[in-house]
Amino acid sequence: MKPKKRVYVGLSVDIIHEGHINILKTAYKYGDVIVGLLTDEAIASYKNIPYLNYARRKVIIENIKFVKKVIPQETLSYVPNLKTIKPDFVVHGDDWKKGIQKQTRKDVIKVLKKWNGKLIEPRYTKNISSTKIKNMILEIGSSPVNRISRLKRLISSKKIVRVLESHNSLTGLIIENLKINKNFKILEFDGMWSSSLTDSATKGKPDNSSLDFSSRISTLNDMMDVTTKPLVFDADNGGQIEHLSFLVRSLERSGVSAMIIEDKVGLKKNSLFKNQSNTKQDKPSIFAKKIKKICKSRQNNDFMVIARIESFILGKNLKDALKRAEIYSKAGADAILIHSKEKTPAQIFSFAREFKKSKYFIPMVSVPSTYSKVYEKDLIKNNFKIVIYANQLLRAAYPSMHNAAKKILEKGRALEIDKKIISIKEIINLIKND
Repeated sequence: MKPKKRVYVGLSVDIIHEGHINILKTAYKYGDVIVGLLTDEAIASYKNIPYLNYARRKVIIENIKFVKKVIPQETLSYVPNLKTIKPDFVVHGDDWKKGIQKQTRKDVIKVLKKWNGKLIEPRYTKNISSTKIKNMILEIGSSPVNRISRLKRLISSKKIVRVLESHNSLTGLIIENLKINKNFKILEFDGMWSSSLTDSATKGKPDNSSLDFSSRISTLNDMMDVTTKPLVFDADNGGQIEHLSFLVRSLERSGVSAMIIEDKVGLKKNSLFKNQSNTKQDKPSIFAKKIKKICKSRQNNDFMVIARIESFILGKNLKDALKRAEIYSKAGADAILIHSKEKTPAQIFSFAREFKKSKYFIPMVSVPSTYSKVYEKDLIKNNFKIVIYANQLLRAAYPSMHNAAKKILEKGRALEIDKKIISIKEIINLIKND
C-alpha cells in the first residue's frame, strides 16, 4: 500500500466550532492530518491570547477523529513547520486571502512550490468564528478564577503587557473595547490599573490613603461587572501586615490578577512629589514579611504580588535597589516594579541591566509617568514585561470637562461644545442593554 499523503492544517482553535470541523473534514479526504496548533505566544503576536491555554486546546484537537497528530506551531508563519514536515497539502479556509494573514498565505504558497505541495482552500464558513463566539461568552461574564490567571498567561505569551489606568466603569469599557489595526496586528490594552491616585482624585480626596480599601474595592467591582480583562490593584504599602490576608481575599473574590505594594512606611506621599524629605522606606526584611504574608494568604497561585521599590524615589543608589529586589524575589514576589521620577528611563534601565544578571531575576514592571518619551520597544529590549500607563485617562478627562464647563459659562449655552464632545446617541449605544 502507498503511504498516505500528509496534510498540514494550522489552527488556533480557542473555541471549537463547525468551521473548524469542516476544514479538518476536508483535510482528512487528502490524507493524514497534522494540525499545527498555534501556541499562546504565536497567537499573541497578532491578537489577544486565547481563552484556553495551549495544553487544553491540544487535548480537544487531538481527540477529533479527523486528526492524526498535533504539533505546536510557535510562530504565525507556517514556514518553519512546513520545511520540517514537507506536507503534500496545506488546507486553510479562503478567508485568509485578505487581512492580517494575507502575507502568511503568500509565504505558504512560496514554500510549498519547493516540493510541489498544494494549497487547498475550502470556502470559509460564514457568520461564525472563535472570536465572535468568545465575545458572546465574555459578554455573559468572566469568572474570577479565569480573570486572575490571565495576567500570568499574558506575561508568558507576550513581549510586553500593556496596562492602562481605569478609575470607573466607563474608562474600563474604553480599555475593554478599544482595538486598532497596525501593520497587520491588532493592538489593544491587555489590562486595567486601579490606581490609588486616580481613585482618590475622583473622590476629591488626597492621595495619602484617605480613601480606604473598602471604598476602592467598591469602585473596582463596578468596573469588573462590565469588563473581562485582568486588573492590577495599587495597594500602596498594603497597610498593616495583620490586615493583608483580608485584603488579598477581597481582591481574589473580585477577580483581581495582581496587587502592587510599595516599600514605604508611614503616611503615604505620592512618589512623584519632589519633596520626599519626611518619607521613609521600610526595612527590606520587614517588607519581605509582607510579601510572604500575601503569598501565604492567596488561594490562587496565579494571583500575583508585585513589589514596588522606591529606592530611586528617595534618592538612594542602585546598590540599594538591587539588594531589595533580590530580597523581595526570594520572599516570593512574582515581579518587581522599579519606580523612578526621572525624565528619562536611564535610571530604570541601569537597574534592569544589573538585575537581569541576578539568579533571583523575576519579571519587571515600568510606570513611565515622568519618562513618557520611552517606547515600549525599548522597555522590551531592557527585559521589562509589563508597562503601566498609570494616570493618563484621568489627566485627559479633567481638562476636557473643565473646558466644556467653562465654554458653557462663557456662551450661556451648550451649542459651541457640541461638536467637540461625544453625542448622546453614542453614549447610549456605548452601554449595552441586555
